[in-house]
Amino acid sequence: MLHDPLRVAIFTDETGWHTRRLRQALARRGFEGRCVDLADCRFDTAASPHGLLTPGFGKALPCAAVVRGIAGGSLEQITKRLGILHALREMGVPVYNDARAIERSVDKAMTSFLLHRAGVPTPPAWALEDEAQARRIVMREASAGHSLVLKPMFGSQGKGLQRVGLVDGAFLPLPALAGLGGLAYLQRFVPQPESAAAPGFDWRVLVVGGRACAAMKRVSGHWVRNVAQGARCVRCVLEPGLAALAEAAAGALGMDYGGVDLVPDGRHAAGAQVIEVNGVAAWRGLQRVTEFDIAQSLVDDLLARRLGLALDRGVAQVCHF
Repeated sequence: MLHDPLRVAIFTDETGWHTRRLRQALARRGFEGRCVDLADCRFDTAASPHGLLTPGFGKALPCAAVVRGIAGGSLEQITKRLGILHALREMGVPVYNDARAIERSVDKAMTSFLLHRAGVPTPPAWALEDEAQARRIVMREASAGHSLVLKPMFGSQGKGLQRVGLVDGAFLPLPALAGLGGLAYLQRFVPQPESAAAPGFDWRVLVVGGRACAAMKRVSGHWVRNVAQGARCVRCVLEPGLAALAEAAAGALGMDYGGVDLVPDGRHAAGAQVIEVNGVAAWRGLQRVTEFDIAQSLVDDLLARRLGLALDRGVAQVCHF
């Protein structure tokens, strides 16, 4: 099967800082990174021997692919775009992260299920379509003194999150599921002591090739602590317990790399619980508080572990602790 030996597809719906860093990292290793929107790729069994056409590659296949972003769309469109990634894997093209890992991580219910199944500390979660049953769960949790976070099943960057149940001493009911796609995904809120002088935080840990290699605190006076929602990125030490927890989370979802979000919780041995795992993680905020080149570490892991290449480690500073 015809593979372009030195061209890597960077699947993204927008180009910018991240894709530029990936292309630079690939160039240092002698590869060319070509940005491709999965919306522009197609199945075409008449035009190519393998049945795919990828813009910029002619009838050839990329030697590898990095998934940087998948645009939203209809169910049919998303199915086709993920199908392209599945097809590339079936033809032996390393896809970083592949469609299976992305599907597991974008589906918050599946993430919670897989973390729980693997014994990774994570807050109790529920995903259901029965609105009456969902309201009973919220009332039961509130009676036990708990707040719940209602999240869009496929949301990102902290958008659309709201708390229900017992919130600041008052009961907040579950809104109608009709405005939520007919489904409630609820995760128990993990409180932490905080004040104006000492705002709360969570951790983002980057796992590359099964190894946690960088971490930061996301600090904010608001309980939604995504950088996109205004949280500050603060350098922090990656403690062994936190690293092990993040590695277990990424492993449970079968990821090449992942951004693991954790909240402090002293009731657990590692001192934290995993609340989300991102399979198409942005790292610009983390790069600002990290000394080594994150894009280079991702590219080097892809080339060394997935393509089996021997690399000169002097090209870039890599993570080690």
